[in-house]
Amino acid sequence: MRRNSYRSLPSLQRDLALCRACPAVESLPVIEGRPGQRAYLFGQAPGIVEGAEGRPWRGRAGQTLRRWLELDEDAFYETFYCASVTRCYPGRAPSGRGDRTPSQAEQRLCAFWQEWELRLLRPELIVTVGGLALRRLLGEQSLTECVGTRFELDGATVVPLPHPSGASGWLNDPANRDRLREALVYVESALHTLRRA
Repeated sequence: MRRNSYRSLPSLQRDLALCRACPAVESLPVIEGRPGQRAYLFGQAPGIVEGAEGRPWRGRAGQTLRRWLELDEDAFYETFYCASVTRCYPGRAPSGRGDRTPSQAEQRLCAFWQEWELRLLRPELIVTVGGLALRRLLGEQSLTECVGTRFELDGATVVPLPHPSGASGWLNDPANRDRLREALVYVESALHTLRRA
């Protein structure tokens, strides 16, 4: 249920809402954003709370992310177009710890939506959240090497963040907490510039 090309974000979102391409997922597509937003948040996949509520970043990881960004819920959704590598809750990981990482096939199917969102929105700031989002957007492999660094992509500033999930032990390293603080300074600076424009 998708076209070859799109002229507007609402038509893209209507078709995305109807997508049922992945048989193994456990929710409908989670969509949050509106035309004109200049900051794009790109994560891995909705969690179980997000899949049930139909809105991204509603669970504990979202609360942590908003605390990092020093944004209340309203300001967060007003600021960021929220997207992810895959758009539906993928289910629990076989280990029982955290959510299942979307398969390569699922990632390829959803890449179409992200490519068209970026074409239509032309954001000035893109924040990747977690290693999978970083790899899918920039091809970079090391979260540790990238957090605390800014990148450029088609005229947008890209700032990688770690995933705020409690299942991740990345922030247990004090050096990684320093990297996160530096990255958040970049995000705040970019958001400040967007608000003044």
